[in-house]
Amino acid sequence: MKFSLSFVLLAAIQLASAAPSNEILKRADVNDVAAVGYAALGGTTGGSGGTTTTVSTLEELAAAVEGSEAKIVIISGTITGNEVLRVGSNTSVLGAAGSSLEGVGLRVYKESNVILRNLKVSKVLAEAGDAIGIQEASNVWVDHLDLSSDLDHDKDYYDGLLDITHGCTYVTVTNSYLHDHYKASLVGHSDNNGDEDTAMTVTYALNYWENLNSRTPSFRFGTGHIYNNYYVDNNAGINTRDGAQLLVEDNVWSGGSDPLYSTDEGFAVAIDNDFGGMENTAPEGTFTSAPYDYTLLPAAEVAATVVADAGQTLDF
Repeated sequence: MKFSLSFVLLAAIQLASAAPSNEILKRADVNDVAAVGYAALGGTTGGSGGTTTTVSTLEELAAAVEGSEAKIVIISGTITGNEVLRVGSNTSVLGAAGSSLEGVGLRVYKESNVILRNLKVSKVLAEAGDAIGIQEASNVWVDHLDLSSDLDHDKDYYDGLLDITHGCTYVTVTNSYLHDHYKASLVGHSDNNGDEDTAMTVTYALNYWENLNSRTPSFRFGTGHIYNNYYVDNNAGINTRDGAQLLVEDNVWSGGSDPLYSTDEGFAVAIDNDFGGMENTAPEGTFTSAPYDYTLLPAAEVAATVVADAGQTLDF
């Protein structure tokens, strides 16, 4: 079993014993830092060591997430609205058990070193923006989120659940539950944005994707590592596009269609996936090894592990 240097250092600091990456992601300390994927490689620490503030209203949340000083913001209860709030650098935004944002999204725009964990975000209208939007940003860890809307409206009534665009680097998405939505997760802004988006580096690991119409994810231009995800009844799978290079390992599909496919010469190296009897149609790429150590679950263990732990399952 292999462990990244960042994981070993973190374990020593926290006096924790060594464990596989899926076990590490179950940690629930307000000072946790990224330990998996590109966000760990970039040294993402969020607001670890900064001041801690608990908020329960939209006004309190908006004020608490501003600025670049190190800070930890804990959301308590249900906050409603029709707004997307901008999160500053060096910030951890954490959801207390049972908390939720209804119609309220978060945006990491031209910022760095941000952690978003254990948040439940639903029904953010397109006029406000994405439920979670990450743009021109670096070093972002998204973990244990529950993101949804519904399929009762037109596909443009809501925007993306989790969009990562405009050249973002060192981003990791782990243990999150994305469900009941049209446009789930977009990586890369547009077909004409290659000059900026080719630099993108994103990891998706141990996420649960269910009842989604498209973009699970849709990945343009950049480099992506997608492993140990579980896909259930989605109308489209992983779409590698516009020269993107993906490494797709030990993921599992149940129902749905087009588990892994290409648009405009996107590429993927697919290893030990269970496509649920469907076909991978993406041409083989050149991204064969991630630049960090990680632990893979065998495909046979993915469904049970991911369903048990994905979403807002932590307790801060």
